[in-house]
Amino acid sequence: MKILGIAGYSGSGKTTLLESLIPLLGLHDLVVSVIKRAHHGFDVDKPGKDSWRHRQAGAQEVMLASPERWVLMRELRRDPEENLHNLLARLSPCDLVLVEGFKSTPIPKIEVYRPSHGKPPLFPEFPSVVAVATDAPCDTTLPVLDLNDHASIADYIVSLLPGLPDCPR
Repeated sequence: MKILGIAGYSGSGKTTLLESLIPLLGLHDLVVSVIKRAHHGFDVDKPGKDSWRHRQAGAQEVMLASPERWVLMRELRRDPEENLHNLLARLSPCDLVLVEGFKSTPIPKIEVYRPSHGKPPLFPEFPSVVAVATDAPCDTTLPVLDLNDHASIADYIVSLLPGLPDCPR
């Protein structure tokens, strides 16, 4: 399992890029998983449902299972937030894990950068950025990828695979 981050400021297009990359990487016969870092609390459960009630009653973990999918929810309560390496260890085997967010975690990452958003680029501050996907000219010695050419970005990722780090297991 190889790991590659997709980093950038909120609203830069990380999720849209990932949404396009996943099927394109599948055309290269790659099984892809994703870990997304949410900066705010979230809930995949619905208030009043049995699983929500179990969590509210104090269950540390609740698993929902159906013929189509399963999900495991873990309440951290007094535990610290999991780090990326612990989360990666929980994933089933795949070829590539794309990580959205975790910009300060030292894994290779492609930065999604839109100068029109008025935010500075990440790559000068984060040496783990290996390429910049942008929709405008960019002054860097890093590879610059056309943010609007998702197929080329997928091809670039495939070319990176041999040199990407393995996920901890």
